[in-house]
Amino acid sequence: MNIEFIGLQDVNGPLIVLDGVNGAGYDELVRIRCADGERMGKVVRIDGERVVVQVFEGTAGLSLSDTRTVLTGRPLELPLAKSMLGRVFDGLGRPIDGYREIYGECKRPINGRAINPVCRDYPRDYIATGISSIDALATLIKGQKLPIFSGSGLPHNELAVQIARQANTADGNSCIVFAAMGVKNDVADYFRRAFEASGALSRTVMFLNLASDPITERITTPRCALTAAEYLAFDKGMDVLVIMTDMTAYAEALREVSSALGEIPGRKGYPGYLYSDLASLYERAGKIKGRPGSVTQLPILTMPNDDIAHPVPDLTGYITEGQIVLDRSLYAAGVYPPVSVLSSLSRLMKDGIGKAYTRDDHQVLSAQLYASYAQVQEVRSLAGVIGEEDLSAQDKAVLAFGQRFEKEFLCQPEGNTRTIAQTLDLGWELLSTLPRASLDRVDDATLDRYYRG
Repeated sequence: MNIEFIGLQDVNGPLIVLDGVNGAGYDELVRIRCADGERMGKVVRIDGERVVVQVFEGTAGLSLSDTRTVLTGRPLELPLAKSMLGRVFDGLGRPIDGYREIYGECKRPINGRAINPVCRDYPRDYIATGISSIDALATLIKGQKLPIFSGSGLPHNELAVQIARQANTADGNSCIVFAAMGVKNDVADYFRRAFEASGALSRTVMFLNLASDPITERITTPRCALTAAEYLAFDKGMDVLVIMTDMTAYAEALREVSSALGEIPGRKGYPGYLYSDLASLYERAGKIKGRPGSVTQLPILTMPNDDIAHPVPDLTGYITEGQIVLDRSLYAAGVYPPVSVLSSLSRLMKDGIGKAYTRDDHQVLSAQLYASYAQVQEVRSLAGVIGEEDLSAQDKAVLAFGQRFEKEFLCQPEGNTRTIAQTLDLGWELLSTLPRASLDRVDDATLDRYYRG
């Protein structure tokens, strides 16, 4: 039986404190009744008979004497059904698209259930995004977690929409779960219009948390999104791509709540448990042996001052299987998407490409493009010292290759979708502008087949 408590001991930011409480559970759902209606919260600290509750909708207007609090005895749960596809929800999983509530087939706690490591299936099978710089050089694999590291003013929102619109698996049984955290109203409108205009909304579940919404709701948003993704993947057998933006806004909300709780701060003020908290989200990606469906994550985070050593991208890089880094100088040169090839990698790429998945020349072509583009950077540095006029003929060929590689291979405006075959053929066309002897990462048999110099 639920017990109602009248009055509050204290209010501190997004937190309220109750005294004389017995039998409360960590993460337990709490209903707070006040003069302007009902709010929700969860238990975040228990100290004897003192309980601290994090209020999702904020604590503005709560009275210390008249507020009534009910501990429900269960965690926050999300109603789940396949009819969620095509719907838009707020950060707590409540519909905001003007349609009815979801009458779910089931309800599940938003914290999810850990996948038994023994039951995990190794991620394989590539996901085609239609973007050459990703498909060829940092291939996204079904069941992988591959973050995008961006910066303020870079086109990560446009890239997220493009990937969501174009991404597909070999069998076509895929959908998108999109979670936006701390975004402005105009950005939220952009996401909704872009998905509707492209027709991708019908296979997308959207969770939108606005910058004006309470920060505590921001902490809940990715957990609601991942709960929906796990249901669609492991109950309905779909391949789900989860796009979460912006994880830096999520981490800052976590820092603010930690500060209100009086916890000892870690690096740059973030809580010491930031690593394990991020891991509790990222590790919900994967596949389960013997069951159809998969959860693939593409979290997006903005690096403050473009600092890749900042705690959020730094810890994210430890947990995930690679990263796609956006480059400000490429963007300034008019390259879209401005993917920094040499800073990006996909650690699972080698197991999801090749003859069984893409094409037998994919691996060697990728290695040679990396090596040749790295040589471009070296020659550009040399040209900055001695001038282009004094470069050798081979060095000038390398510079010409670099310009074409950026303008023709990397630069791919929205709507210009390439199949994996088109991407690989374009790569060989560019490599064929270099002397055959300089392509030392490719065997002679493969060069005989594809080199056209």
